[in-house]
Amino acid sequence: MSQFQSLLHLLPFIRVMLIFLFQGTKALTGWQETKKEKSLVKVKMTRGKSVHIKHSQPYSSHTPELRMMVFASLFAALTAAGAYIQIPMPFSPVPVTLQVFFVLLAGSILKSKWGSLSMIVYTLLGIAGLPVFAGGSSGIGVLLGPTGGYIVGFILAAYVIGKLSEKTENAAKSSLIINALNMSLGVLIIYACGISQLMLAAKIGPGAALTLGVIPFLPGEIIKTAIAAYIASTHEL
Repeated sequence: MSQFQSLLHLLPFIRVMLIFLFQGTKALTGWQETKKEKSLVKVKMTRGKSVHIKHSQPYSSHTPELRMMVFASLFAALTAAGAYIQIPMPFSPVPVTLQVFFVLLAGSILKSKWGSLSMIVYTLLGIAGLPVFAGGSSGIGVLLGPTGGYIVGFILAAYVIGKLSEKTENAAKSSLIINALNMSLGVLIIYACGISQLMLAAKIGPGAALTLGVIPFLPGEIIKTAIAAYIASTHEL
């Protein structure tokens, strides 16, 4: 019931994000149409014939930035919503949530800059009081508590996955296996940050931290990594 109430509090945020996404996409489409219409500019008349040249500076010079802002906002919203999506696993007592799944996709698809920025936006929203963290929690106390390391790991993982994706993309070596390896490193970063803060905040040893904060989640993370790697290998912005 408490999670349902938290989700209700989250609905206005989701609504605002959807409006922003709609308006951003609309503006993006309009700028692309403007570029098509004005890419050829009439400059003079020569013997009764119009002469056209291509405009040296496209009218939609800000389109890529707007496009990435739209998708970064989308992934911040998806990560927030992912905290409320729980999928029970028959072979594990811990249900799978989709937060890490969207972190992996954000890093791989949006790359280092916008992927990490989307996670920073997600984190700031939670600090500001929106119930976007796991279990509908929010506030700076979550970030400083036992599970705060995982949230910091989201930002670092998205950045590292993005950097690795940029390098493999430049080398024309992007593939399902490479994406899976990049994302596996991202998962390792998330859990390394998570158990480090868990050990400090809960004052427990490495063995207990692994038992509580890593091992129960591994089956779900393997599945999420495989699916995210497949999506990133077959889709691009």
